[in-house]
Amino acid sequence: MALAQVKELPRSRAATKELRRQQLIDSTIHSIAKRGFADTTLADVADGAGLSRGIVNFHFQSKDQLLVETLQFLADEYRDNWQKALGKAGDSAIERLAALISADFEAAVCNRKKIAVWFAFWGEAKSRPTYLKLCADRDLEYEAVMRGICAELIAEGPYPALDMDGLVSGISALTDGLWLDVLVEPKAFDREAAKRTVWLFLSGLLPRHLGPDGSIKTRGAGS
Repeated sequence: MALAQVKELPRSRAATKELRRQQLIDSTIHSIAKRGFADTTLADVADGAGLSRGIVNFHFQSKDQLLVETLQFLADEYRDNWQKALGKAGDSAIERLAALISADFEAAVCNRKKIAVWFAFWGEAKSRPTYLKLCADRDLEYEAVMRGICAELIAEGPYPALDMDGLVSGISALTDGLWLDVLVEPKAFDREAAKRTVWLFLSGLLPRHLGPDGSIKTRGAGS
């Protein structure tokens, strides 16, 4: 019995440590969304998490370390979200594209708090190389996958007049703009309407693969 208790103790402590760190990261996200980047303090984070201020210093050596790990958490969460969606998608390129776009509007990543924090970090990125790298790495990995899928679709169409760079940039600009709508009018934002906007845009460029209502034509050029 004593041996079993000893074995369980480190795991319990590790779980508690991870729980506390996540509480502080969640509180940081809430504080930045509420107060802004510059006005968020370690005291705000501790109070928001319902923890002592000494706990913050125990888990994070500085405010900057806490902010970096918060950004890393958001980047990891975003990547895990679209990779999970991609793993569940069908084999065709259009099904994978639809899965990526739908993932961008999942409530886990597309909500007012987290989008406010993403924009806040992007605003600081130019003067902080660490933030810039984390933000850029998130976008570059996603873009590489998106470019591969778009290249397949253009070849399958075929759509000889369609520029791949333009297609990828158009998708990115549209989804980023719709994300901004979450900040401007959070109560009026409609996830399904946002996706319909993207489908309508893409159906005009990829008519052999997608209908304006988002219906997928898996036969591509043969449809």
